[in-house]
Amino acid sequence: MNDIRVSALALLHPFEPLLLMVRKEGTTSFMLPGGKPEAGETAEETIVREISEELGLSLETNRLSPLGTFAADAANEADHQVIGDVFRYDGLPAELNVDRINHQAEISEAAWFPYAPLPADTDSRQFAPLTRLQVIPALAKHGLLTE
Repeated sequence: MNDIRVSALALLHPFEPLLLMVRKEGTTSFMLPGGKPEAGETAEETIVREISEELGLSLETNRLSPLGTFAADAANEADHQVIGDVFRYDGLPAELNVDRINHQAEISEAAWFPYAPLPADTDSRQFAPLTRLQVIPALAKHGLLTE
């Protein structure tokens, strides 16, 4: 099994128990926004760049906190495991309109989803195993989720 290293962002809705997730073009799986590092980038540099490219948002690095590094089967690539350096954000990026999320680059859709529980997978929409099996339980363990 091949490993794919990524940085991802857990961004929580300010008023409702929702988590921001994105779906890349040509896929049916929603996942946390983020992506693969470029040569020489740290995990934090990767998440700042990826969020700018995918959602047009500027992250303040002093508001980023590492949640952990997690591994799970890759959502969109068979026989691959994703290893994600996941960050959480204190508050919301200034440019984020929670009612109309801007998405760009390879992102086809960005939406808020309930996390308690995350909806079941269907034939037309799935959720990345990393988010479902690792990130949401870690957010709950750290007391970061509201009911």
